[in-house]
Amino acid sequence: MASLNHSKVTMFILEGLTDQPELQVFLFILFLGIYVVTMVGNLGMILLIAIGTQLQSPMYFFLSNLSFVDLCYSFAITPKLLVNFIGDKNITSYNKCNILLFFFIVSECYMLTAMAYDHYVAICCPLLYNVIMSPWACSFLVTGVYTMGNFTTLVNTTCMVRLSFCGPNVIKHYFCDIIPLLKLSCSTTYLNELLLMIIGTFNVFSTTVAIFISYAFILISILSIQSAEGRSKAFSTCSSHLAAVAIFYSTIIFMYLKPSSRNRMTREKVASVFYTTIIPMLNLLIYSLRNRDVKDVLKKIMMGTMFNRSM
Repeated sequence: MASLNHSKVTMFILEGLTDQPELQVFLFILFLGIYVVTMVGNLGMILLIAIGTQLQSPMYFFLSNLSFVDLCYSFAITPKLLVNFIGDKNITSYNKCNILLFFFIVSECYMLTAMAYDHYVAICCPLLYNVIMSPWACSFLVTGVYTMGNFTTLVNTTCMVRLSFCGPNVIKHYFCDIIPLLKLSCSTTYLNELLLMIIGTFNVFSTTVAIFISYAFILISILSIQSAEGRSKAFSTCSSHLAAVAIFYSTIIFMYLKPSSRNRMTREKVASVFYTTIIPMLNLLIYSLRNRDVKDVLKKIMMGTMFNRSM
């Protein structure tokens, strides 16, 4: 009977990143700049790989898909963050407050794993690279990446449907993340939390092990290279990917695979900013600034455009 006295909550208010008015304008300009760079840069990367003849290889095929995931990631999350800086209230409905975020998290985990496997084949099996990493094989891997993302989203969304929200409707976050949303439910969330831990642990552990094994074989192959120039080139090929992996996984592990604590919400928000806003931009910078082929194609396009304008 007690539950009948509560009205069902269908709208939620996002608390935002900070409640300090003096920081709102500065943070809005900062994150707006990050958002523009991320959107324009990742879209540009996708188009560059699509039209660049020297970028038609499996490595850039995976990089294009990583840029697509980061592009969608930023588009789904950052606008909510920006609204919090300039609006009095950032209201979202329960239907919009779903678990689609996990699609992007899981997809990025497995995309980074597919890229690690691509590096492994390129360095450890160079003579068979074109055979192993055929267009069919690359398409199969990417399809598997998005399938895992969709499966995780489906499982989490199905479990969220059984929950009721009948009390406070202020989500102590700047987007509809699952952990602060579960804290508002007036239903038992034990199953959701257990499922979140199991799926999160499996996704992070399985992809981490796969990446670790790939790079263990890569390291053995690199150390067996006699030429110092060859070893340097091989390390350079892997360094960008390793940097992206280290930043992404350290943030995800801190956010979702640690014991819950009420007094660490500020730290969780900062960590969330990294994997929802900063990482999509960092991946772009890491792979574009450290990649000679990408810079060469961009330079040719810019020089061609300037030449055409002069004509």
